[in-house]
Amino acid sequence: MPFEAVSKAKALHEAFLFSRPNVVGVGSGFRTVHARRTDEPCVIAMVERKMPRAALAPDSIIPAELDGIPTDVVQVGRLSALASRLEHIRPAPGGVSIGHYKVTAGTLGCVVRDRMTNTRLLLSNNHVLANCNDAVAGDPILQPGAVDGGDVPDDVLARLERWVPLRFASGPATCGLAQTYARIGNQIARLTGSHHVVDVGWNDPEAFNEVDAALAAPLSDDMVSDEILDIGVVGGTTPARLGMLARKSGRTSGFTTGTVIVLDASVDIHYGERSARFVNQVVTTPMSTPGDSGSLLVEGQSLLAVGLLFAGSDQATIFNPIQTVLNRLEVVL
Repeated sequence: MPFEAVSKAKALHEAFLFSRPNVVGVGSGFRTVHARRTDEPCVIAMVERKMPRAALAPDSIIPAELDGIPTDVVQVGRLSALASRLEHIRPAPGGVSIGHYKVTAGTLGCVVRDRMTNTRLLLSNNHVLANCNDAVAGDPILQPGAVDGGDVPDDVLARLERWVPLRFASGPATCGLAQTYARIGNQIARLTGSHHVVDVGWNDPEAFNEVDAALAAPLSDDMVSDEILDIGVVGGTTPARLGMLARKSGRTSGFTTGTVIVLDASVDIHYGERSARFVNQVVTTPMSTPGDSGSLLVEGQSLLAVGLLFAGSDQATIFNPIQTVLNRLEVVL
């Protein structure tokens, strides 16, 4: 079927399709069946949110064909003029720059609710909101983050609420005795003409982590939005599956997609001069760059959360399983 016929049907029925509730766009493309793109041209109705056919009123259903041309329905979310993720945005949505006032910047993941009080809280990483444990409850949280021009008091969005402490497996020496030993040893080595040096550090092979996660309490509810830029409002969770298509919205790389490639992963993550081992992690194809930490991983074909982005490289991205994050912080989506 030539695309000319599809374009003609699209132009003829565009007004009709826009009259259907939830339709936010109309175009031409290839039909998707069971999450696989076919080579069958069709008229595409773009909707804010896909609904099961049984849940739709008769006047909301998109016909399967228009003048013999097949149709398809594609979920695109709420379409809005895009503000810069690095600017001061109120109400602040998920996917924008945020950070503890002493760090550079990461990403605001989403709004969650305290299990006991139902209070709305902001979810991101420990290293974004709690400065790798080097913080106290009540510290100011900036939006945008400091590296993006955020400062106190004009850009304070929230106050640090609570976090899961990071347990580091190795780092530079903090023991004065060990540092003295290294200094004397290196002085002796230089006097004897040796080019070797002694370097000391600490190691804790039994330290491991499940999450890099923290919460902040907004100064007021009207300062934050339940929306995540380019994704929408996430309303539940689902476990990661091998081969799952997923997406995220982050401060630096914006909206990206990827595929889950490893489950139940144990990984060593570098935090400057320190490292920390994480267990039971989710690994995807590369879909992040520095500054995306804190982004929420969302299933590709639904509004269900899968993980919390906290680390990666140009070859892979690492996520904490979202249900573990919620359980450790005692919150719900």
